[in-house]
Amino acid sequence: MDLDARVAAVLRGTTEVLTPGEVRGLLETKDRPRAYIGFEPSGRLTVGHLVCARKMIDLQEAGFDLTVFLADWHAWINDKLGGSLERIRAAGQYMEAGFTALGVDPARARYRWAHELTGSSDYWARVVRIAKATSLARTKRAMTVLGRGEEEANLDTAKLFYPSMQAADIFELPVDLAYAGIDQRRAHVLAREVAHRYGWPVPVAVHTPLISSLKGGGRMDPATQTVERKMSKSDPSSAITLPAPAEEIAARVKGAFCPAKEVDGNPIVELVRFVLFPWEGRFELERSPAHGGPLAFASEAEFLAAWTSGSVHPADLKASVVPALDRVLAPSRRYFADRPDAVPAGL
Repeated sequence: MDLDARVAAVLRGTTEVLTPGEVRGLLETKDRPRAYIGFEPSGRLTVGHLVCARKMIDLQEAGFDLTVFLADWHAWINDKLGGSLERIRAAGQYMEAGFTALGVDPARARYRWAHELTGSSDYWARVVRIAKATSLARTKRAMTVLGRGEEEANLDTAKLFYPSMQAADIFELPVDLAYAGIDQRRAHVLAREVAHRYGWPVPVAVHTPLISSLKGGGRMDPATQTVERKMSKSDPSSAITLPAPAEEIAARVKGAFCPAKEVDGNPIVELVRFVLFPWEGRFELERSPAHGGPLAFASEAEFLAAWTSGSVHPADLKASVVPALDRVLAPSRRYFADRPDAVPAGL
């Protein structure tokens, strides 16, 4: 893969990259640059994680050494799984299996835990330096990374540590490129700002879109860069979780919010745009001859033009998404069928 192809692999399917020029410069100067994505282990993977898995594979194919950071302490701070570190770590082990099942190459991915960093005084010194460079108001704005509003009255003090810890993770691992969904933008911008202040290496930041809740209401808030109601493993009815049986895929898609012609906040349209096109390269609409017959879309732009014009009916769209999503998820289902113990009880 030449330089242009490597750059294209990093940039495709992204919502924002800070900055494309820095991506090229990084790939020009380092044979094996380091990338990372962090997750709070807090439950099942959903089809929304297919967006992450596809970009993780892109980064591996572009020649990055990939670190997957299992943020057990962060999940603990954020009260995930009842604050039980034992359950959180079991969920992290499942996440590792889940990304392997989705095609992330385990030979080219290193899984690290937050507790590997938090035992070091150097790590906490870094956290303090970042906190010293950040106002309380700036920290509270960055707390949208926790999935909660900054105005929450009964917020415990531990949650104020979270943004500085997330920024510190990037420098302590260390990495050249930080990748996440667009909801993590503020944390990455914070890391870039403090890097400039202290003369630390400035991490490239790559962000991909989020999949809205199947229940709807998933429009992006431009002020916070968060989705009002994204697909969430904490609300199973809003998501399709892995490993997903074919029956669950069909039932959840059939009942999903999907207003005709609408794009923003439409989870079924987002599944086509952000999952099916990146994974399959095309989208085929199954439609009876009475309604115009089948259609094949070679690009997202072609699909969106047909959808927004009203020539694609929501019922036909849903009926076509089900088999396509089932194909994408079939390898994951087979992986977990061969490893029944990979999904912890009660997760």
